[in-house]
Amino acid sequence: MKITISGKNIDVTEGLRAAVQDKLGKLERYFTPDTEVIVTLSVEKERQKIEVTIPVKGNIIRSEQVSNDMYVSIDLVEEVIERQLRKYKTKIVDKKQEGGNFQKAYIENDYMEDEEIRIIRSKKFGMKPMFPEDACVQMELLGHNFYVFRNAETDEVNVVYKRKGNTYGLIEPEF
Repeated sequence: MKITISGKNIDVTEGLRAAVQDKLGKLERYFTPDTEVIVTLSVEKERQKIEVTIPVKGNIIRSEQVSNDMYVSIDLVEEVIERQLRKYKTKIVDKKQEGGNFQKAYIENDYMEDEEIRIIRSKKFGMKPMFPEDACVQMELLGHNFYVFRNAETDEVNVVYKRKGNTYGLIEPEF
């Protein structure tokens, strides 16, 4: 695996380089030696962000993680990439596709459906009609990053959600 590390608004120190090599080096067991891994570390105000991109046979495995500590971001990104690899492997095996950049031993091992979707909790709540702006305020008061509500204008169920840059989004049904 060839890991290329670059930085935006940050000096890539030997400590950071070693942490990235150590964490992402664990992924070597999945890939062929010629696989390219592109890592970009960046800092924006208090946000420590790592982006990892791995091109594999017509697809891209990518993760972006942000925290207030670069080492935490590095740990998080490795976990997400491994989860994506398990899903991608399942797809390859199910469709009997060629492995591409993956090592044969990884593809040929039996795979477990550990990413099985399970609903472990269900909630019911009353929805009084409100305007999207009021729903955003309610979402902020609850400390959530999305909020389901009945739109007072359309009487439809809508969702407001928090976006990057302290902006909001609105999801409405389409018929």
